[in-house]
Formats: sequence, C-alpha cells, structure tokens
Amino acid sequence: MSTSSGTPESWISSFCALLGHEYFAEVSEEFIEDDFNLTGLQNQVPMYKEALEMILDVEPEDEDEEEEDEEEEEEEEEDDDDDAVMRGENGERLSGSYRRASERRQLRLANDIRVIESSAELLYGLIHQRYITSRPGMQQMADKYGLQHFGSCPRVFCNGARVVPVGCSDIPGQETVKLFCPSCLDIYTPPNSRFQSVDGAFFGTTFGYLFFMTFPEYELASKGDPLNLAATNPAFSQSPELPTAATKSRSSSLTSTPVPNSTPAAAETIPPPTLLPQPSIINGIPTSNLAPGLGPGKIHENRIYGFRVAERAKTGPRMKWLRDRPVDINELDESARYHEQYGGDPEGEVFSGDGANGTGNFEQLSRRKKAPVRRRRKVVPEGTTNGLGGDAG
Repeated sequence: MSTSSGTPESWISSFCALLGHEYFAEVSEEFIEDDFNLTGLQNQVPMYKEALEMILDVEPEDEDEEEEDEEEEEEEEEDDDDDAVMRGENGERLSGSYRRASERRQLRLANDIRVIESSAELLYGLIHQRYITSRPGMQQMADKYGLQHFGSCPRVFCNGARVVPVGCSDIPGQETVKLFCPSCLDIYTPPNSRFQSVDGAFFGTTFGYLFFMTFPEYELASKGDPLNLAATNPAFSQSPELPTAATKSRSSSLTSTPVPNSTPAAAETIPPPTLLPQPSIINGIPTSNLAPGLGPGKIHENRIYGFRVAERAKTGPRMKWLRDRPVDINELDESARYHEQYGGDPEGEVFSGDGANGTGNFEQLSRRKKAPVRRRRKVVPEGTTNGLGGDAG
C-alpha cells in the first residue's frame, strides 16, 4: 500500500486507517522499539517475533530464509521419493504428483501469514493500551478528543458532552470497546456497529480516568442550552445547583421535573436551603467538571400521560442513586471531612492533638500493635565464662 506521494505506507498507518479503527492512535516506532514498553507481551502473543517485525515493517532475517530453503529441499526430496512410486506403466510421471509439495508450501505460507497478521493486530492493540497512557499518546488522544472524533454522550441531560473510548477489562477477548462520558460517569456502547469488533482491552481501564486527570482544563458542561431543552420544559432552564422553594418537588428532590407550589403560603413555610461557600476546585478537579450531568433536575422521570409513575410500581424508577449528585459539593471533600473528624492540617499530613494536652491522635497511634524486636542470641564457646577467654575455675 502506498500513499499519493508514492512512498509506501507503514503498517501502523494502514491499520489505523481501516474502517472501525478511528479510535486508535498511531503508536510511534520509537515507543515500540523500546523493550521496556513491551515487557510481558511475549507470553501473550503467539509468533511474537514475526508479529513485531510486521508492525515495524522489518524484513525477515536471513536465518529464517535459510530455514525455509532447507524445508523446501526436504520437501522436494520427499516429493522425488513419491514420484518414484507415482509413475505410469510407460515410466511417465503422473499429473498432479509434482504439485503436491508446492501446494502444501503455499497453504502453509498462507496459514502462517494469517496467524502473523492476527498476532500483529493483537500485539499492536496491547502496545496501544500502554501507549495512550504515556505523554505522547495522551496528547494524540487529546487532539482527537478536541476534534470530537469519539462522538458525544447519547444521554439528553449531558447536552452533547464528548466521550472517550475505554475498556471494561485489560484482558483481550473479554469485552468490546465502550465510550465513557465524564458528565454522567457512565459507559455506553458505540452507536456504530463497525466498532463492535474492536477489543476493549486495546484501550484498557486506566485511560478514561487518567485522561481527565491529566487535562482538567477541559470544560465538560456545555454552556447554555445547546439542545433547547428549555423549550420542552421550563424546569430545564433553571440552575439545578440551588433549588428554591418555588420549585420544590412534591415527590422527591431527585425528580427531573420540579412542580411549583400552588399557594404562596406554602412557599413561605419552606425556606430555601442555605449552602456553604462552594469551592472552585475539589480533589484537584474543577467543581464545574464534577459530573455536571448528574444531580437534581437532571434525572429522567417516567410519566404516563403526564402523571408520574409510582416508585413502588414494577415499571417505576429504579436505581436513582446512579444519577444522584449532592447539591453541596463540600460533602464530596473526603480529605476535609477526615481532618475535621481526626484533626490535622488538610494541606499537609501533620498530626495535632485534640484538647489541651495534645494527645488526641497520639492515643490512636499508640493503639497500634508494634512488631516485636528480635535480638540475636550470642553463642558462648565452651570453656569460657560470660564470653570471656578465662577458665571457669
């Protein structure tokens, strides 16, 4: 295969250009040539050496060619022995007898090529799993993410948030590739069927979370109302962060369609909740990027002719906690809650006492069992006293 400029296209470029391989990044040859990056793959891929040579477009070594020549000579000798038997009454060679060795050789080569190609695809996928967690591989996937090559979340309340490919297992042959949405923290099957043949292990279980930890500056929440949800229901135009008394739901705070109170007296009796100052960054992640597609006002509610379905019904809502998100983001700050309960500085792991004597945390540390200290036993030679060189008398 060659490009328009006439230069031959590499195996890696042709593999990534195949239909259904749009999610793959082109692994650099420098990364593949580093033996450290390929540690442990020899035991997972059959015909590892041949597959690696195919990926790097390396010509087979002369030793392999010599072995093939020797095998061909042995097959020709066997074929000559068979021809001595496969002759007619007049001594002429029967048709088809001399084709047996060449046909076997072609079938063997064709089978070997198929096995090497499948091994090369498996090997490249496992290398790709490691490459996209490195710095250059992460940058390539970031460029694809910025251009929205991976698609968007099909969930309505995510407002077209961009997704990234992930795998549910690191072992090949378990699951196909899935799409992870950082807005609702859920995974989806790719909408196009051509991705159903891509192994999820080629992307791994680490890439999705590591990607958004590496690039926290990406804005996951879409600004405004790109899908025009406010036209279908006015509740979607209100901010779900601060629910007011006028939009208090009668059934639950997790319903997606708030019901306004019928009387102004009820609004006076239910004061709006007062929230603490919300942090701009929590656990190293901007608050605006912390599952913006979840929480009150962004949970689908089943309705039949406009009436809500009872929660106890068989067709009622199930597992709403999957879409739950606390209104007060401070509840998710586990570090602050830990130090508030046990003391210490949230900025640094410094122990401080509870009370005037300052022994609060040290009492907890003293409860831990200490490992017994082992001492070496000194061997006293015979005829000595307490290890001294004199006689006992």
